[in-house]
Amino acid sequence: MTRNAIRLIIITGSLAIAAIIGIQIFWVKRAYDIENDRFRQSAVEALNEVANNISRIYDLTEIEAPVERLEDDYYVVNLRTPLDAAVLEHYLRQEFKRHDVNTSFEYGIYDCDTDEIRYGGSVNANFEIDHIEPTILPKTDKFLNYFGVRFPSKGSFLFQNLDFWILSSFITLLITGFFVYAMFVILRQKKLSEVQRDFVNNMTHEFQTPISTIRVATDVLAQDKIMEQPERMKRYVQIIKQENLRLKNQVETVLTTAKVGKGKLELNIQLQELHFLLSEVLESVKLEIGNGLTLKLDAVQTSIYADKVHLLSVVRNLVENAIKYSKKPADITVVTRNDDNGVVLEVRDMGIGIPEEYLGKIFNKFYRVPTGNVHNVKGFGLGLNYVEQIVKAHNWKINVESEYGLGTVFRINIPQEK
Repeated sequence: MTRNAIRLIIITGSLAIAAIIGIQIFWVKRAYDIENDRFRQSAVEALNEVANNISRIYDLTEIEAPVERLEDDYYVVNLRTPLDAAVLEHYLRQEFKRHDVNTSFEYGIYDCDTDEIRYGGSVNANFEIDHIEPTILPKTDKFLNYFGVRFPSKGSFLFQNLDFWILSSFITLLITGFFVYAMFVILRQKKLSEVQRDFVNNMTHEFQTPISTIRVATDVLAQDKIMEQPERMKRYVQIIKQENLRLKNQVETVLTTAKVGKGKLELNIQLQELHFLLSEVLESVKLEIGNGLTLKLDAVQTSIYADKVHLLSVVRNLVENAIKYSKKPADITVVTRNDDNGVVLEVRDMGIGIPEEYLGKIFNKFYRVPTGNVHNVKGFGLGLNYVEQIVKAHNWKINVESEYGLGTVFRINIPQEK
């Protein structure tokens, strides 16, 4: 699937999901408004009946439109006589139950002597007395004698009646989440596919070079006259050995990285002498780049616990990486020193450096710092990932510092037992 196709799918899907969510929000809001209007109508009808019932008790004529809504959840009801709280509560329960206003409410009666609303009580959704702290209900100047009713749980009561819309909204969010996850998986697989393709291309190139060299060398050795040139034959045999070793190291790098990724790597931890190991692994590098390699082995306490084979590979990978990305002639320094925790091993180069935006990715498997259209640096993109995995397996720490155009420092902190 091409990048443009993926981009089109993401844009189209995002627009579709946004439209669905927008429509869902519209219908949920509309359903809520309908329920709110229904509740308001039921509450007004119930309060009208309460007012009429009380008027009949006191032989008063019915008041036209006695109910006034002051707030979204607060109503006042006009009366023409003082009222007893027990009587009011009885009729409120009766009418709210009859009109299916099954939510908690608080009520109070205006006292003209104190010019305050006297708190009457609180009733829960089951029409039972709820003992809570009294609240102050707002007053109004529109009526001389009145009572007020507040519905503190009105919002939750309305949402209880929107169960279908809540369920449909949940399903919509679930579908949205699935779409987002699917897009994430597609992009991740696309990126992984590109990385693997680059890896296969690099591996093919890396294998072709020694194979071609070996083929040329064997063609030369197959000539009859080569027996008359022992020095030349010896040189081509040595070339075959070197290229075979190179192939072997490349295959081992791939296999070791695969083992590390699967968690199947087994370390043979033993006491090692760091400077001795460094001299062993860097001897061939010294022959290759001569004065381009400098050793500053200042550590005094150099005994560490490590897997010899993998430690040698870590050092070799870091030094070879420094050579790859160094300007000619190479200028590489291997440093050791002691700190409060143990030994610090550094590999420094004065090479091309790493741009800051790529520093956080260089330890990723198959990752190689982009070099534009220039492909003069060989490798699989596995070396630094291998180094990080081995360092972690030893419970060591590694960090990198780099300045683009000036060089890079890889630093490994190796703790020592006190």
